[in-house]
Amino acid sequence: MSYAIITGGSKGIGKEIALQLAERGYNLLLVARNSYELQQVKEEIQKKYALEVDYLVLDLAEPGAVNSLYDWVLVKQIDLRILVNNAGYGLVGEFEKYTFEETQKMMQVNMNALVETCYRFYPMLSGKGQAYVLNIASSTAYQAIPLMSVYAASKVFVLNFSRGLFHEWKAKGITVTAVSPGATTTNFNDRANLPAKASKAAKKVTMTPAVVAKLAVDGMFAKKQEVITGLINKLGAFLAWIAPKAISEKVAKGIYE
Repeated sequence: MSYAIITGGSKGIGKEIALQLAERGYNLLLVARNSYELQQVKEEIQKKYALEVDYLVLDLAEPGAVNSLYDWVLVKQIDLRILVNNAGYGLVGEFEKYTFEETQKMMQVNMNALVETCYRFYPMLSGKGQAYVLNIASSTAYQAIPLMSVYAASKVFVLNFSRGLFHEWKAKGITVTAVSPGATTTNFNDRANLPAKASKAAKKVTMTPAVVAKLAVDGMFAKKQEVITGLINKLGAFLAWIAPKAISEKVAKGIYE
């Protein structure tokens, strides 16, 4: 049977993607930092579906984490068809507020680990006839965001890396889809230290992880290069594209102050 790997698969969008793929009959390999939450997801899926679900407790910010993931998967000798790079997080505030090590760990998870998983698992995905990579970007990928400068830039990287890889791997039977969610009801805001004003503004356009996950998975199976979830987020990306950068960046800074 076919398998999917999902990083950040213990809660939020990652968990909902796991449920979406389980509904479609995929066995699951889940990766996250919290063993209790991973066990809960495993039990929930196995109660509902006759599928294999296994998990690995791993922090992708740590050196050698992707190698550990690869070695864990390799010994299983599975038929890997889907790689979901969902793990990621943000830091809100002045750039110098955080230690360089804190910023570097975020960059490691959001960019380096994502690229490395694509590289490591390419041999397992290729030659299958059809396989899929789903990379989670963000609505912040469409402009610079003062007070989220590194996070937003990391998601620009994810979006453009994914769009480029889409063309490289399409002829090889691997579709790469970038998904850009906006505000979603996850623990992102807490970990990012999002100010109350920004949280209040986000609530007006917040989507549920289940809705975002369905749009993401449907877009992936439709072999789309890019998916922006929700009309408001699509409009925001369009306005960021046509508006003078100085204006859009000033407005963004006002939200996060």
